[in-house]
Amino acid sequence: MKAKLEFNLPEENDEFKLATQGNAMYSVLWEIDQWLRSNTKHAPDTMSNDTYKAYETCRNKLGEIMSESNIFFDL
Repeated sequence: MKAKLEFNLPEENDEFKLATQGNAMYSVLWEIDQWLRSNTKHAPDTMSNDTYKAYETCRNKLGEIMSESNIFFDL
């Protein structure tokens, strides 16, 4: 099975960029998720509870937004 996307350039340049940068956007989301995970999993004893909760809240919100858009890391 093959899929082909066609764009009328330059009129649809924004759409073209969105379609072709999906891998990079996926990588950015992954990096942010892993950074948030690392900051909660390996939180130093000196980290305040408020800071820890902020990281945790951000990671949960990222997961929620991704799930609502049917975007998952396990392809």
